[in-house]
Amino acid sequence: MKFTFTEKKNKVSDELRDYAEKKIGKLERFFKIESEAYVTFAYERGRHKVEVTINNNGMFYRVTEATSDIFASIDSAVAKIESQIRKHKTRLVKRLREGSTDVDTRAFTLDGGAEESESEFRIVRTKRFAIKPMTPEEAILQMNLLEHTFFVFRNSEKDDAFSVVYARKDGGYGLIEGE
Repeated sequence: MKFTFTEKKNKVSDELRDYAEKKIGKLERFFKIESEAYVTFAYERGRHKVEVTINNNGMFYRVTEATSDIFASIDSAVAKIESQIRKHKTRLVKRLREGSTDVDTRAFTLDGGAEESESEFRIVRTKRFAIKPMTPEEAILQMNLLEHTFFVFRNSEKDDAFSVVYARKDGGYGLIEGE
């Protein structure tokens, strides 16, 4: 597993990095191919916050934990992310087609096409991400894993049409399909 560490408002010792690598590295047994782990350490309002994001072939698992002890935050984050991985891996195996996570992806970019002088809207962040062909059910699972309110994907049931699933306020899900 490849690790990327980020520090916000505090310095992290080598001992803490080794501890995090050891604990998070145990999650590698759940994946067939090598994964990437992004670990962010922050100190906010007297609490040590740890955010762990694991990217495994386009599937993202994310957890944030904040406690008064940084080691306890790591332990709690690993326990939560392990539970999340088990839950969603089981769901994928039961419900979804074989090889759903082994598909090539096309790159997609979200850019603001308007110039600043022409628009009163200001784009403060641009993200680039790969859009995989998947079913709407897979997209909903991925959206829930990332704890987002929407997810962009190519709908494999509709000839790879550009689609968006989103969480509705009433607890259901919506689907927007391109033509």
